[in-house]
Amino acid sequence: MSIISKLNITRSNYFSFILALFPLSFIAGNMIINANIILLIFSTLILIGKQSFNIKYQLLDKLIISFFFLILITGFANDYQTYVDRLWWKGYFSVILKSIYFLKYLMLYIFLRFLIENKIINLKLFFIFSSLGVLFVSLDVLYQYIFGQDIFGFETIGSGRKLGGPFGDELIAGGYIQRFSLFVFFTLPLFFNYKDFKFIKFLIPILLIIILIGLIFSGNRMPLLLFLLIIFLISIFQKQIRKFLIPFISIFIIVFTLGFNFNKEIKTNFLIFFNEISKMTTIIINRDAINEKSPQYIREFATFYDTWLMNKYIGGGIKNFRYYCHVRPNLDKNSVFKCNMHPHNYYLEILTETGLIGFILISVIFTIILYKTLYKKYFIKSALNDNVIIIPFIFLFIAEIFPIKSTGSFFTTGNATYLFLIMALLIGISEKYNSIDKRL
Repeated sequence: MSIISKLNITRSNYFSFILALFPLSFIAGNMIINANIILLIFSTLILIGKQSFNIKYQLLDKLIISFFFLILITGFANDYQTYVDRLWWKGYFSVILKSIYFLKYLMLYIFLRFLIENKIINLKLFFIFSSLGVLFVSLDVLYQYIFGQDIFGFETIGSGRKLGGPFGDELIAGGYIQRFSLFVFFTLPLFFNYKDFKFIKFLIPILLIIILIGLIFSGNRMPLLLFLLIIFLISIFQKQIRKFLIPFISIFIIVFTLGFNFNKEIKTNFLIFFNEISKMTTIIINRDAINEKSPQYIREFATFYDTWLMNKYIGGGIKNFRYYCHVRPNLDKNSVFKCNMHPHNYYLEILTETGLIGFILISVIFTIILYKTLYKKYFIKSALNDNVIIIPFIFLFIAEIFPIKSTGSFFTTGNATYLFLIMALLIGISEKYNSIDKRL
């Protein structure tokens, strides 16, 4: 605390800055994300001390802790079976070590929720840095499209159907833009006297165009659809924003039509997407997911069922799908496609790796969060009714847990950090205002 005092930095400013670094750390990579998490955890332990553990644990918190406890049990059970079966090539105690390491996300959730609920963190910097990150990635993707490489020298991969921008060969720029996009539109109204901005009517459409260009040119189709979904949902729930829905749709149609008609790669990318949706509809109707002609991601979804049956109740352990999938019953050894690293859907992965118990726990956790935030804000009278700062977090959370989408692994650094970060901020804000309700 003495170093911070000497630098004349308040505790609030210090933690607000650490939180604000998260949107930028997602661009920098997993190592920086982990460093950011560790910095937040140790800073809280050192500067807040025992006070950070004085949280009144609600049912939701206990369920989240139970979910992590289940992960530990599952890891121990699977490593014990590995030891008994002498499957040394899997690595003894590998799953339990991964499970213990995964506990950092529980600490991230608890400490960050405490900091928000006790008004130690101001979210202004987080909104600003998120907005800057989104605009930077969007413009960098456009720069890469025009010049064949981004500002860091990352060259376009292959035909250029997808562009990674500052993420290099990780083609996830669209996912990043979607995850932090809403903060761009809320920063000025929430934290600045935007009436002083004479060109505000022109600024918002320009920002929207930049984001849409980034999403479309990145080639990531699902993030674009999720962005459209959350804008549509906000327009439904926020009556003040409904008047902007038609201008938004008009801008999207213009930007997408121009990109589709004047860019071969964009046209090819979305034609393939529309064709895959058509195939997927036919496959679902005919219940023929294992057909060799099925798109690969459909077959990836299909591999989860037999894998789940091997460990129905407590699962096979985190990041263990890649092992059990290859030894599952009914495996067609003559098939070109056999398995992937995970089933490419959060819920299917949770089913296979934490079992039916983990699936029920996470489903109840998500439902309670939606009740505490979405339901309390829009369907009943509460202190959240007039709260604007919680809006982007609610709808970004909905987009993240949207069940019908292809995703990366739930247990990877980027996805786990983002989800528990949003959860902590959501619950921290809601509990802070819940205390207001109790006083009324």
